[in-house]
Amino acid sequence: MRKSIRLNFFCTACLFLVFIVFTLSVRNVDVRPVGPEGSSVGFATINRMVSERLGVDLTWYAITDWLGLVAILFAGSFAALGLCQLIQRGSIGRVDLDILLLGAFYLAVIGSYALFEKLVVNYRPVLLDGSLEASYPSSHVMIVVCVMATAIMQSHHRLRSKHLIRAMDLFSVIIIAVTVIGRLVSGVHWLTDMIGGLILSAALIMLYHSATERA
Repeated sequence: MRKSIRLNFFCTACLFLVFIVFTLSVRNVDVRPVGPEGSSVGFATINRMVSERLGVDLTWYAITDWLGLVAILFAGSFAALGLCQLIQRGSIGRVDLDILLLGAFYLAVIGSYALFEKLVVNYRPVLLDGSLEASYPSSHVMIVVCVMATAIMQSHHRLRSKHLIRAMDLFSVIIIAVTVIGRLVSGVHWLTDMIGGLILSAALIMLYHSATERA
């Protein structure tokens, strides 16, 4: 295995370790009942301060929800590409390996989302539907960042026009930036939810990058 590939996997392991340590810290450091209905959250002092200063803006919540649909459309387009290759080539072994790995990556993202819906670290700072909802890590941020970051990788691999590649890069970065900033200022997540979502996204993306480089 080339040195660069070993380094990629080492960075991947480090990012997952950082996420685990950060998650344990959220569960155990400065935990106080500062959320709705007396729900507890870690790093309560900084989380409450940021939450109170930002307030709640459901307009940004709606905007970021729509941006999440954009990411899902991108994921669906790559899934459709893989399905077309499977039908045309008649064997899953003939589907482009990076597309197969992308499918496995999407499953890992979905699995991470499902895991933290069951293993609740903390709840949202607001009641959106009249009940407490799992909030850590921000699954919306994780999905958008993971899908759009890998879309950038795919565009560099599949597109030939430099102008199209640059346009895709810019579009994806804008979607990611607006989603992350918008989700934070919407007030539906604690600051640590956002940080956790970004760290987990980075770890998953690095894992996909490492796997494709290795393959």
